[in-house]
Amino acid sequence: MPYDLQPRYPLAAGAVEGGYAPLAAEVARARPGTLSIDGPAALDWARFIGSLVAHLRERGVPARTVDVRDRMLPWPEIVARTERSVLRADPVFAAPADVALAELLRDRELPPAADGRMTIAFGPGSGALDHDLLWYVDLPKRLAFAACGAGRARNLGQPEGSAGTARRLLFVDWPIEDRHRRGLSALWHRYVDGSDVERPRSVDGELLHRSLRALSFAPFRTRPAFLAQPWGGRWAREVLGVPEGELCVSPDTESNAGLGYELVAPESGVLLGERDTCEVALDVLVGAEPGPLLGDHVVERFGATLPIRLDYLDTVDGGDLSVHCHPLAGYMREVFGLRYTQDESYYVMVSRSGARIFLGLREGADVTRFRREAERSQADGSELDIERFVAAHPASAHQLYLVPAGTPHGSGVGNVVLEISATPYLYSLRFYDWLRDGLDGRQRPVQLAHAFANLDPARVARDLIPVPRALRDGRGFTETVLGEHPSLFFTVRRLDLDGGAAAEDVTGDRFHVLNLVDGDEVLVRTASGREHPLAYAETLFVPAAAGEYRIEAARAARVVKAFVA
Repeated sequence: MPYDLQPRYPLAAGAVEGGYAPLAAEVARARPGTLSIDGPAALDWARFIGSLVAHLRERGVPARTVDVRDRMLPWPEIVARTERSVLRADPVFAAPADVALAELLRDRELPPAADGRMTIAFGPGSGALDHDLLWYVDLPKRLAFAACGAGRARNLGQPEGSAGTARRLLFVDWPIEDRHRRGLSALWHRYVDGSDVERPRSVDGELLHRSLRALSFAPFRTRPAFLAQPWGGRWAREVLGVPEGELCVSPDTESNAGLGYELVAPESGVLLGERDTCEVALDVLVGAEPGPLLGDHVVERFGATLPIRLDYLDTVDGGDLSVHCHPLAGYMREVFGLRYTQDESYYVMVSRSGARIFLGLREGADVTRFRREAERSQADGSELDIERFVAAHPASAHQLYLVPAGTPHGSGVGNVVLEISATPYLYSLRFYDWLRDGLDGRQRPVQLAHAFANLDPARVARDLIPVPRALRDGRGFTETVLGEHPSLFFTVRRLDLDGGAAAEDVTGDRFHVLNLVDGDEVLVRTASGREHPLAYAETLFVPAAAGEYRIEAARAARVVKAFVA
């Protein structure tokens, strides 16, 4: 069974509606005084609203439009309210903004139209205005990122004619917009997938929530996304069959698919529908159904957030990743404003001969000299002999490498790494990036002040390459603990199954995440009778509410399992 690039799940009833005609028909039936259409700043609002108004005009429904983006605070004031002073001048990072979107509006009053026409208020924050009908038009994060990278999108509150930055998109816009979206979700009359603004696809709000409720009790996959990277390889293209049209932020036709998002909240989405599909942000599902999805144990600890992420780092026929680390817990709280940090692990799925993993400081490494030489490399462009300071280990397929915060690390050329990690916002603090240019043609930056402030000199390799420990076995299968560490809140295990074998398991009030790391296919079957096939390299989310389940293998297979310990 091939890797499925568009896993999809049925609605609780009916079908996804495509195009503007159903949207215009709903307005014509409801005849609202005010229709509010909320959504992210990166959406192509001009094309969406222009097309909707044209279809309404054809139905004899005149409307005036109010662009709520024009009612936001002045840009300098928005910047002041959304940036922490300690990072305001940082060119790469910011702390996730914690203001409410409605607080960035200077005017929430909508006087009635003098001629009695209906009003369409649109843009980020329009749901905070009084309205009779509320829609939300969403844009998947991968497409927002691509639009920003191409200069087609502005940031939240940014004046017309300005080009947005990825820095504000990631750390300011998305946290504000995601919280706003969650706050509105129970009120939506319609959810619209704006992936294709020429033909948007939509679902009635009540039907959407019924469908999400049903999905939260059974295994499902999120829609994978692939991003070109300057270090990336060819495995995703050649083995998984990722077509060029699936690549995001890819300025040329020869780009690789170096980064593959398998399960990354809040960036992933779920496809609902069968023929036509509507992509719904995973964050919407998690916010609507946290208990069944995550389990009470996880919700009590992390709130309504999915704290584990899985992604692929593909360097086959590519290049070495940067050598970097992630913030220590205290630094993450005090500087970046997040309550937990990005502890990671690397599971090597594929490894070419001679491939390596950079991990931990060398025994006896001189950290002072490391910093001095890294600063010199940054200043004059000279090469840094990174292996004088950071250990390089032969990569071993199906070995797990532990990467607690503060550990220098990176995958070398010739690997496919399944990265299993915590899910805060991304703060990769680079020590060295091989003096390499990014996809934009400019040399990629390093963040030495942040990186060395978080380098833990105790992080040496002897503690980070665990020896697998047998946990249980049954008829035709074994379960092994691949890695645990006091700093990591999650554990990683593997189930090895012979052909024709089945392994019983139970969620135990916490979600499980499965990935088929070896073999062509297994079947996951829950006690309630729900079934889900899993092909090589696919990731499956098993909700806490699924309870007992079993993994059935017609042929020999290996399945990695991660969950909150």
